[in-house]
Amino acid sequence: MSLGIVILLITVFGYLSNTLNWRYLNFGVIRLLYYIGALVHETSHAVLCVLTGAKIEEFTVFAEQPRVVHRKSKLPFVGELLISAAPIAGGLLFLFLVNHYFLGNYFTLPQVAHWHDPQSILAASLGFLAQINIFQWQSWVMIFLLFNAGAMVGPSTQDLKNVWPMLIILLFINYAPIATFGLMALCLIMANIVIQLIVILFIFLLRRSRIAG
Repeated sequence: MSLGIVILLITVFGYLSNTLNWRYLNFGVIRLLYYIGALVHETSHAVLCVLTGAKIEEFTVFAEQPRVVHRKSKLPFVGELLISAAPIAGGLLFLFLVNHYFLGNYFTLPQVAHWHDPQSILAASLGFLAQINIFQWQSWVMIFLLFNAGAMVGPSTQDLKNVWPMLIILLFINYAPIATFGLMALCLIMANIVIQLIVILFIFLLRRSRIAG
């Protein structure tokens, strides 16, 4: 699986995750969690801006459209790609640090055994979900953080527009070590979507039971 396809999959599933929140889970607590994801996302952009010499002109998190506005990187092409893809690494690092230092390594982050096999990706996502125990507080911390994994980890469609020439090149590049990290992010977003669908189904059944009652 090429690096370009991995980035596209992360973006598509991240967009799906955000759409589920906006349409079916638009509650105050979810919006609050969204800003946690947005903070990690935009901070990741900002850090890479600094590292690649791109001057930051605007840094906005607590707004309807969080964003980082910056000038061009001093690293042609590669710098823009690193800035746009930064949330993948930044989001994974944030979740790793929370899991390691706050949750005591309660979770094993998903590892994809065969990165070219879609079934392996699905198995890794379900394997991560299998670690959740609703009677343990650590699981609830991870569930709440994952509710906005799409906003936290996934590049936005605007991010892709900024680097589409490089993205086309990446469609033809296979590099397993980097792809593995990208697929870890994809697995977390997919696990998040499963959690979202379960909550949406529960809300739907609860509303139907109230109507029937």
